[in-house]
Amino acid sequence: MAIILEANYSKKLGLPHYSSHQYAITLRTELSGVNEVHAESQRLYAILQAAVDREMQKVGFLPDPESHGHNGNGGNGHNGNGHSDVWACSDKQKELILNIVQDNNLDKNEVEALARERFNTPVKALNKLEASGLIDELLEKYGSRHPRGRGNGCRRGFHRAGAR
Repeated sequence: MAIILEANYSKKLGLPHYSSHQYAITLRTELSGVNEVHAESQRLYAILQAAVDREMQKVGFLPDPESHGHNGNGGNGHNGNGHSDVWACSDKQKELILNIVQDNNLDKNEVEALARERFNTPVKALNKLEASGLIDELLEKYGSRHPRGRGNGCRRGFHRAGAR
């Protein structure tokens, strides 16, 4: 008796400007017995996950904030000098990145180069997941030498000396 095994893997990511990106793959295979289910299930999951993750890196169309709404901060995305000041990540992530750069006297060009090296995109274009990765790397590399009294100094397991 043949057994049909169907495996599906799906992923959805939030993107800037209230957009999202979703991709799913389903595979169906025929097994000769139940003793093959566990191994085949593991194999299919690994194949599907790798395929979806590879394809999800191709973001495609992103809505223009000027014609599709703003990022929720109520502003128009301009800083008054004609240059766009819209960041793709959250306002809190933007603030944290800027504070880490300022607190540690980091060269903005080096941070920009790090973002381009790690995520192939400028700092302002990092999505929330990428910005989180950059923040984690900056905190791991530099920490925060000048806490400026923000919160208790904790973020995902990173603690300033003396913070409780």
